[in-house]
Amino acid sequence: MNLMLRNRNAGLDPDLDPADYGPADYGPADYGPADEIDRLQRQLGRFFDFGFDNSGLFDRSMAPAVDFIESGEGYVLYFDLPGVDKKDLELTVENNVLTVKGDKKEPKEGGRFFRKETWAGSFRRTVSLPQAADPEKVKAELTDGVLTVTIGKREELKPRQIAVSVR
Repeated sequence: MNLMLRNRNAGLDPDLDPADYGPADYGPADYGPADEIDRLQRQLGRFFDFGFDNSGLFDRSMAPAVDFIESGEGYVLYFDLPGVDKKDLELTVENNVLTVKGDKKEPKEGGRFFRKETWAGSFRRTVSLPQAADPEKVKAELTDGVLTVTIGKREELKPRQIAVSVR
């Protein structure tokens, strides 16, 4: 249920951000522990203004962005990894989940930051793969800060053309 809808129904101030409401503002049936965690996460996100949204269950808050594309022959994933060295990367596929782990080192340049919008440290990014993905057909290449992971489809699950005969 949408928080704004609950705010109107509960008679709460519609001009306030719904993330500012807590369990005392709703009845026990309207608000649960998951809602409280969600509210806290939104408030912390606003405070630190990370601007990231990771979808993997075990992903850390600072993880690379990924684009996931399906083609007729398979799947291609593009991970943004500027400043990450090939030797600092580890890729695994297990139970139809691709995991990319690595370490992005802090630049060695001295001085202090006036502004820092990049991240450094270890990361872990998980992506659930479709059933048609073949874990035996995985290739990875790191070029110009972009990790390209190509995964083939299982032959038995690929779409195939069936000829129609006329009698």
